[in-house]
Amino acid sequence: MANPLSIFQVSGRAMSAQLLRMNTTASNLANVGNAAGSAEAAYRTMKPVFRTSFDAASGMATVDVEKVVTAGEAPTKRYDPANPMADKDGNVFDAAVDESRELVDMMETARSYQNNVEVMQTAKSLIIDTLKLGR
Repeated sequence: MANPLSIFQVSGRAMSAQLLRMNTTASNLANVGNAAGSAEAAYRTMKPVFRTSFDAASGMATVDVEKVVTAGEAPTKRYDPANPMADKDGNVFDAAVDESRELVDMMETARSYQNNVEVMQTAKSLIIDTLKLGR
């Protein structure tokens, strides 16, 4: 049988990973519509890369964020010579953030986080109920 603390550790690590995912999604949404003077300086969508590890001692799998990478489309070039950020050719580069995809990611992340909260609450209830049996 797995150590009850392992259940809390696994859920806690999963919640931490989902929190980082939520933060990257929020950053992506905050940068919708931002422009820059070059393609290199334009905001690129960020996504966390998860890694699953198996703990032989407890027999449980855990998830960690391995790294955060830029992903998605290249910035969109737009001719706007009046923009103070325009390059010498009058172009600005808009962040290519797919707002709909980011909102879906945010809802999915919130659900995953909530599922892990429920796992912790259920484990806590089961432990308390088990302790009450010993009285």
